[in-house]
Amino acid sequence: MSDFDLVVIGSGPGGYVAAIRASQLGLKTAIIERESLGGICLNWGCIPTKALLKSGEVFEKLSHLEEFGLSASNPKADLDKIVARSRGVASQMNKGVAFLMKKHKVEVIEGDATLEKGSPAPTVQVKLKAGGARTIKAKNVMLAVGARTRPIPQIGLEADGDRIWAYREAMVPKAMPKSLLVVGSGAIGIEFASFYRALGAEVTVIEALERILPVEDEEVSKAAQKAFEKRGLKFRVGAKVTKVTKSKTGVKIELEAGGKAETLEADVCIAAVGIVANTDQVGADKVGLEMDRGHVKTDAHGKTNVAGLWAIGDCAGPPWLAHKASHEAIHCVEHIATYKSPNAVSPIPGCTYSQPQIASVGLTEGQAKAAGKAIKVGRFPFKVNGKAVAAGEVEGFVKVIFDEKTGALIGAHMIGAEVTEMIQGYVTAMTMEATEEDLWATVYPHPTMSEAMHEASLDAFGRVLHI
Repeated sequence: MSDFDLVVIGSGPGGYVAAIRASQLGLKTAIIERESLGGICLNWGCIPTKALLKSGEVFEKLSHLEEFGLSASNPKADLDKIVARSRGVASQMNKGVAFLMKKHKVEVIEGDATLEKGSPAPTVQVKLKAGGARTIKAKNVMLAVGARTRPIPQIGLEADGDRIWAYREAMVPKAMPKSLLVVGSGAIGIEFASFYRALGAEVTVIEALERILPVEDEEVSKAAQKAFEKRGLKFRVGAKVTKVTKSKTGVKIELEAGGKAETLEADVCIAAVGIVANTDQVGADKVGLEMDRGHVKTDAHGKTNVAGLWAIGDCAGPPWLAHKASHEAIHCVEHIATYKSPNAVSPIPGCTYSQPQIASVGLTEGQAKAAGKAIKVGRFPFKVNGKAVAAGEVEGFVKVIFDEKTGALIGAHMIGAEVTEMIQGYVTAMTMEATEEDLWATVYPHPTMSEAMHEASLDAFGRVLHI
């Protein structure tokens, strides 16, 4: 006899969305959370980091007030209040998830879950936060346990909460560091680098590959580095970290770049070199769960090799994005419930909330060429966009990539103000299999920065109007 139709382990943006959708489809559902509803994203990642970044953005703008005919004397940044605001935002969102669980009649079980062999799905043993234990049987179990910062102990890159930080420590610093080293130039590393630099820290980002933001289009990566350097960020690319040494007063990083050895020192180091799934913390090995390079191996519907066990989100592999987790969660639940579900394969945008922002979807120009595609590429700079000029946000551009044979939009890449809000226009277009003619025929409101999206599409076929 099963207690539930579905038990979800983990309440991040994948887990709690899965629970809501399961309830909507009539499945008796429970969700198990060992810490705080909303998971890492809501409590220690996506949401509170954006609160920090907003504070950094506003503080940075204060130094450019004269450009807008304004003035303010002696602006100061209060780190304690900035962090407190961020934590308040997280708390508010956490309460929102609790309300949603109650509204949808999802039973919330607080505690640490581990898997044991069972049928028709693994049995879940829960060490309850309030004390005691509970054994739960379900028809289906979903792993939405997320992932954590990947340590590299062989070179000494392990978060200690003092001199070497992971994302948690970086979000609630005891004091503002005067100098900071960030290892890894993906979205997480760049976002923290942007925040601390905006508040005045000397920041150097170390990247093992030959360019920062390596998953982005090369043109965007180069433009981003120039924009960040203009704000005072420093970079070491093509740099292999060989040793990390910490002391009571700081941290020292030894690296090799261009055949030369170099040593960098700072007050603190942030480790942002990737993540590893939290499956080891739920006893995945006990049920014989198959893994692939540190993440759960699944099919297109989230099904694992273990009967009745499903996995979605960060623990199931890249891209490690909250919206990807939510999308996978809905598709997986609808598959379990035999509800007609859209195709699991959909274009997934990536966003970096730095200054300037970066957003993309689909293939980069390099990937398209490597795949042997004949392509048309269009670009449009914000420096000639009316709204951007009026707002003083002229940095960056929009770049689009079309399949020359079919006219299909296959990639879009942006760098500039609020492009993380604009990218969804292209995501929708790709989901609906739009061609260049569809984008040309779309009316973009004026004056908006989104007009650059229209112009870039026109530019790809030699029809651009405003340059």
